[in-house]
Amino acid sequence: MMSKKYQIAGHLFEVMGEQLCAAVTCIEGFRPFEVEEGEPLFRFQEGNLRDIPPMQKVEYVFEYEGVKGAFGRTSDGLRLNLLMEADGRAFDIWCREGDSVVYMGGCWLMLLYRFAMWVAYGLMTLQKGTLAIHSSCIVYKGKATLFLGESGTGKSTHTRLWREHIEGAVLLNDDSPMIRVEDGKVWAYGSAWSGKTPCYKNERYELKACVRLSQAPYNRMQKLSVLQAYGAIHPSCAPEFAYDDVLYDEVSRTIGQILSVVPCYHLACLPDREAALLSCHTIFESEP
Repeated sequence: MMSKKYQIAGHLFEVMGEQLCAAVTCIEGFRPFEVEEGEPLFRFQEGNLRDIPPMQKVEYVFEYEGVKGAFGRTSDGLRLNLLMEADGRAFDIWCREGDSVVYMGGCWLMLLYRFAMWVAYGLMTLQKGTLAIHSSCIVYKGKATLFLGESGTGKSTHTRLWREHIEGAVLLNDDSPMIRVEDGKVWAYGSAWSGKTPCYKNERYELKACVRLSQAPYNRMQKLSVLQAYGAIHPSCAPEFAYDDVLYDEVSRTIGQILSVVPCYHLACLPDREAALLSCHTIFESEP
């Protein structure tokens, strides 16, 4: 069976099957993460559509770009179904509890399988202290900072202001960096998923801070308590996992480990140079 190997956030995995390998090859973001050797931690494999298990408990439903999604539990595992509302084309992933293989198949439309692979990767690495956190990640002085917020808040704008006005600041990822807790340290990794900004870097940096953004007619930044910080980070984690008790326990555990090491702030700001300088000065305690 045709196969390819990739390594993201230190987790090596294999994709298996002619259609799946061809599909992944078409995703620009995966190219920097391809490797030739190594023992995979888990596998994504083409599955027989006749073997898709029925979803016995739907835990989360959502919509995006004309796609209707449902995530839930089967009799012995988990399943994600993605359905194009316009014409009924669908793509599914499913796995058994405790297994290291995620099966997938259906309509090989990039809008569907690219997102499905993001969910599948999250499922397979959640117990390894790894979270995809919806954020824009900047690197400065060899450290990473996450800027979090709802869509439209200005995450990408703020990191662009860093790059324009703070010498040495560079973008690591603009949508879904992977955050991993390893031996008491927290690391931000580039990933194959970066939203509308093509920024796919096979790099990692120690995480310096997390900053929740909100729009305001002024610039003001404050450090959050642990409870406030949890509330700032949690909404930026994969919502598919928030409604499943087993998965959510893992999410909560990893967020707790992150917050035991990394400070979290709230920045109410304008989309201007002064906001970028304020956040940089606060985080690094020095003038940029």
